[in-house]
Amino acid sequence: MRTFDFSPLYRSTVGFDRLFSLLDQAETSAAWPPYDIEKVSEDAYRITMAVAGFAQDEIELTQHDTTLLVTGQKKAQEGERQYLHRGIAGRTFRQSFNLAQHVRVTGASLDNGLLTVELKREVPEAFKPRRIAIGGTGTAIGQDNASAEKTPAQVEDLSKAA
Repeated sequence: MRTFDFSPLYRSTVGFDRLFSLLDQAETSAAWPPYDIEKVSEDAYRITMAVAGFAQDEIELTQHDTTLLVTGQKKAQEGERQYLHRGIAGRTFRQSFNLAQHVRVTGASLDNGLLTVELKREVPEAFKPRRIAIGGTGTAIGQDNASAEKTPAQVEDLSKAA
């Protein structure tokens, strides 16, 4: 496994410490269990993890803000088994995924040793781009794209209030 020491770069950069810590974290984190991330549609994504040997109640999914945490812990087995060869990993794992804003988990399933996590990006209407109409002279566009033109009576009321 390759390792690279980022400490000299920490001393000579200002404001990039988060970037370097993410690179450092990616280098040191184990890539087990293996996983795929795929884009299903414009706003839908899927994470598939190979978790052979884990039951549904031994895996926990937690989403906190923009972080998805997947943990797995085998329960104690009844009776001692004697293995001649052990190739199926049953060790505890903890894998975290940094999600973009407005991405949430919509579902998860475990089938044939593959954990599938469905994600969907749902941007609120307030953050979506909106078209602004260009009005004629003396008109202003309000929040709802309606004309904000004032009548002479409203202008007179405003001048009296001032």
